[in-house]
Order: sequence, then C-alpha cells, then structure tokens
Amino acid sequence: MTTITLVQGDITRQSVDAIVNAANSSLLGGGGVDGAIHRRGGPAILEECRKLRASRYGKGLPTGRAVATTAGNLDARWVIHTVGPVFSDSEDRSHLLASCYRESLGVADELGARTVAFPAISTGVYRWPMADAARIALETVRAARTQVEEVTFVLFDEHAYTAFTDRLA
Repeated sequence: MTTITLVQGDITRQSVDAIVNAANSSLLGGGGVDGAIHRRGGPAILEECRKLRASRYGKGLPTGRAVATTAGNLDARWVIHTVGPVFSDSEDRSHLLASCYRESLGVADELGARTVAFPAISTGVYRWPMADAARIALETVRAARTQVEEVTFVLFDEHAYTAFTDRLA
C-alpha cells in the first residue's frame, strides 16, 4: 500500500529517491517546475537530457511518457521527467494525464525508488483545472500497482494544496 502525503512547498527541496519533473517534450528545461528543477539540479540533468534527445528521443519525449536522469544537485537520486498534456475544452486528454503518473511510477519501480515527489502535472502553463488534476492524480496513484512506498504531492501554492486536500479527504 502506497502512502500519499500532501505538502505545500518547493519540490526542489524534497529529500526523496525520485523527484518527478513536469517537463516539456524537448527535455531541455523550461519554465515552472521544469525550470526550477533544472536550475537547482544543475548542469548534470541537462547533460543527460541532451543525451536522451541524441539517442532515444530525437523528436522529444511523447506526452504521457516518462524517463529518468540523474538528480544532479537535488536531494534525490533521480529526476523522472514526464510530459503532461495541454488542457483542451474540446478533447478529453485525461488518459494522458493519468499516464504521466502511471508511467512515472513504473520508471520509479524500474529504478528501485521507494519515495517519489510529484508536482501537480499540467496545472501551470498547460492550464489543466486544478480540481480535476487533483482527482486524476490521486485516483491514478491510488490505483497503481507499484513498489513505491510513499508518494508526496508537492503543491506550489495554497490553491493547489487545497484542491488536493479536498480530493484526498
């Protein structure tokens, strides 16, 4: 049984086996969580991401998929990069958002990670409504068959923390 914990704060300050990065498909850094992880983690993360782009992911990491790199200077062993979907009013992409959580946990299992920190994937510039993102994230993690013992959702602000808290209750 996986324990789920919610904290409001900075995901780059978490001490866990793996930190999940809400990456863009380029894997080369960006804004929000992605930029913060690359800045605090240092150049080793970007170096491994460039190698992934040069080998397996020449066209970028597909939406809903996940891949791991070193965590560089972060207090973690790995960063698991996953590409969330952009929210759409006209197309249901919730299966892609759920896939981000499932795939990330699958990568964590392959690595032997027992503690994983997730952000609220796709809720920033990808505009996924926070309450729905919380529902999908929590339902997916609860249903996942994983060896991960503890999942911590690290919510950046009070709005996100409240949405996840309301959903967890």
